[in-house]
Amino acid sequence: MINNPFPIDASIPEIISALDTVPNLVLAAPPGAGKTTRIPPALLSCSWRMEGKIVLLQPRRLAARAAAQRMADLRNERVGETVGYRVRLDRKIGPMTRIECVTTGLFLRQIQGDPELAGIAAVLFDEFHERSLDGDLALAFALEAQASLRPDLRLMVMSATLDTERVAGLMPGARRLVSAGRSFPVETRHVGEAGRGRMDARIEDRVAGVVLHALDENSGDCLVFLPGLAEIRRLHASLEARLPADSAAILSLHGDLPVSDQDLALKPDPRGRRKVVLATSIAETSLTIDGVRIVIDSGEKRLPQFDPASGMTRLMTGRVSLAAADQRRGRAGRTAPGICYRMWNAAEERALAVYDLPEILAADLTPFTLELAIWGTTESGALHLLDQPPQASSGEARELLRRLNAIDHSGHATAHGRAMAELGVHPRLAHMMLTAQQRGSGALACDVAALLSERDLVRQSRDDADLRHRIDLLHSGRNGEADRGARDRVKRSAENWRRQLGVAADRDPDRNAIGAIVALAYPDRLAQQRGGRGQYRLSNGKGAKLTEADPLSAERFLAVASLDGDRREARVFLAAPITLAEIGTDFAAAIETAETIAWNPRLESVEAKTERRLWSLVLEERPAKAPSSETVMRAMFDGIRQMGLQALPWSSETEALRTRIAFMRHAEGGDQWPDMSDTALLENLDWLAPALEGVTRRAHLGRIDLMAALLAQLDWRRRRTLDEQAPTHLTVPSGSRLPVDYTDPSSPVLAVRLQEMFGAAETPRIAGGKVQVLLHLLSPARRPLQVTRDLRSFWQNGYAAVRADMRGQYPKHHWPEDPLQAEPTARAKPRPR
Repeated sequence: MINNPFPIDASIPEIISALDTVPNLVLAAPPGAGKTTRIPPALLSCSWRMEGKIVLLQPRRLAARAAAQRMADLRNERVGETVGYRVRLDRKIGPMTRIECVTTGLFLRQIQGDPELAGIAAVLFDEFHERSLDGDLALAFALEAQASLRPDLRLMVMSATLDTERVAGLMPGARRLVSAGRSFPVETRHVGEAGRGRMDARIEDRVAGVVLHALDENSGDCLVFLPGLAEIRRLHASLEARLPADSAAILSLHGDLPVSDQDLALKPDPRGRRKVVLATSIAETSLTIDGVRIVIDSGEKRLPQFDPASGMTRLMTGRVSLAAADQRRGRAGRTAPGICYRMWNAAEERALAVYDLPEILAADLTPFTLELAIWGTTESGALHLLDQPPQASSGEARELLRRLNAIDHSGHATAHGRAMAELGVHPRLAHMMLTAQQRGSGALACDVAALLSERDLVRQSRDDADLRHRIDLLHSGRNGEADRGARDRVKRSAENWRRQLGVAADRDPDRNAIGAIVALAYPDRLAQQRGGRGQYRLSNGKGAKLTEADPLSAERFLAVASLDGDRREARVFLAAPITLAEIGTDFAAAIETAETIAWNPRLESVEAKTERRLWSLVLEERPAKAPSSETVMRAMFDGIRQMGLQALPWSSETEALRTRIAFMRHAEGGDQWPDMSDTALLENLDWLAPALEGVTRRAHLGRIDLMAALLAQLDWRRRRTLDEQAPTHLTVPSGSRLPVDYTDPSSPVLAVRLQEMFGAAETPRIAGGKVQVLLHLLSPARRPLQVTRDLRSFWQNGYAAVRADMRGQYPKHHWPEDPLQAEPTARAKPRPR
């Protein structure tokens, strides 16, 4: 055995001692301490192991394989002897294997099948700070198994950056230990420009210059953290054009790479060149990349964000947390002193979150909820979880699982749901494969599931969302259009699922069946064309679109498999055509036939039709037969509410009636008179019903008798009272009959020329003498001279000034000194007696 000292080595005796006395342990050890590769072998000698296996859980396949390889190298063994690994589509386990590096997803399948975990002495949760859904759930299940079935089972949670107190609180009797730091110092340099917007240039364009500078200034290999594959490809091309091929090997490192290509990034370059490794966040933890002395951190990562309102997950580019940045920085100090360049300034660093958001708070909870149902619990609150899932996301997940027949109405797993979980893929795809298998299309469904699980075969696919094209490429052998590595992964995945389902490969699949197969997985994403080319409505009520250049954009119906999470109008990435007949057959139980009589705002008329609906989609419609007058009237009411009261044929007479009634409500109290305000009339349109007989469109409204409809709300006594106490006109001393303006119900106005009021000492009253009108006394040209409710006071105190001013302007009109003794007149001069 090679004995290379690591900082964790000094803590191993204490770790062993703790696990000898308590079943649970939480360890915090900074990056580079050696916890991943040193602790599992050390536990083989513990007395409590009793020949049981040590299982080391890793959140990623790459990390599991790399950890197994590293431990095997330290023992001068091959992987599969003492140390082995199990990941999806790959395993190296032998009869003498005592340490297994396993992804958390596979461990969930193992503990679901054998809650007692027979033959396992300890489960170590590595890099737990990543807070993956599978990791949180695996710990919760293991704690429950320990409590009820395996009190001798040892559980250990390990992390470089972890709130150990909070995690230990989940684990009964847990001890907490903190190990020494990394082996070598790492210098940190912030190279972001203060005040510069982060969107001034693409991140890979800014990183390229830092890479070249760092290689000139420092020795050793360089590890660059970028948010995703697109940025890796662009930076790779940029550096290839600027670095001599004999001086540096530019390599990529991400989860979609074949194992052989991943190994190239992890090991020294066989030609002795310096390496520049362009990696996603996959390289943050559990990996020692030989020779790395330089880390360049873009500060960004791709994060899946689930929106329960739309039922969609979209990848968002976000900022790393301080904990993740520290993990990345630690990669530079694994084997020698190093340096880390951070593509942000020190001020920006203070705004970073301390930890990454746990996946349970942001991810699609459908797989999580199915695992709970299979475990036998319908409520996550019964488990030991650091964070409880959001209720909205949990509700969305349960609804989808019911629709997929994975759980029953009480939330317990069905036999179909258990079979789905065994396939080790998202429940949507598992349901699709199992159902298609029953229909004789299992092989094609496996191909579709593999295509949707791996990176797209077609790199430049902006105007090509057709899944049928991918199936053609998968089976044709043409290499020009397809990404070879992606196609190999798709084939391996499809073959694995065919083996699990026991179906033979189909060398000549029916490409026209793809849409119906996809719809089994995504019933909420059936799409119906609406409006222009490429515009669609999804069965979940959301909008979706294709580019007009995409051949699929002319299809009437689509089954959509992949799209972004835009709430208003999602971009479709992968889909296949589906026929109305296929929808009618596969979703017959969910299709409803209903007669709808509703207002059509575009036609401005009542429309009666019979519809066949599938959730938010109207599959077919035809005119309804003889709808009842009552339903037509209610639809007309809706139309009037949408158009507003201005759609009715109002006149000065009908408006005057409303204001007079409003005055009486004010004068006598609201309960005694009907409310004819806009709000009240629109809220309850029953008053208009008699006038709407036979009316079905806006154009008909002009012929209704609106005055009769309004007056019908008053009985005979109220009509008489209205005429007596709120008269439309008042007779003034000159004999003129003038209209009363009731626009302000608290202050009716009578506008009258001043000469017509000569001889009147009192202001006219209405409402049985209770209310004085507001007099607007006008000049001969009908311009306001005075506003008053006290006519007598005006004659005594204000008239003289008005007379003096007006005599010069209107000499032909009579302006007597004593208006109370003068004869009222509507003429220029009083008539001679």
